Amino acid sequence: MATIKINKDNFQEEITNSQIPVIIDFWASWCGPCQMMGPVFEELSNDYEGKLKFAKISTEDDPELANQFQIQGIPCLIITKDGKEIDRITGFAPKDILKQKIDEIMKVLK
Repeated sequence: MATIKINKDNFQEEITNSQIPVIIDFWASWCGPCQMMGPVFEELSNDYEGKLKFAKISTEDDPELANQFQIQGIPCLIITKDGKEIDRITGFAPKDILKQKIDEIMKVLK
């Protein structure tokens, strides 16, 4: 499953109205840790197909969405359900650690 690029035009449809929880990667092109997170995030999207939607929001292109979620550091991953924040993970983490954190959050959502 590929990640979905989110902007203010498709936010309502893809995030708020999503039938499954969504993990949003807030990132920027100039951010080194964000560039490292990108491939890890993309790879993990395959592990959660049908259970968790993976989305990306550029803080450069859509600063109003970053402000809405009060993003203060990137990369910042926010897990939402019904458009509401459930949890967040800030900073880069390798795949195995990130997967463990996501699994812990997913247990709470069940």
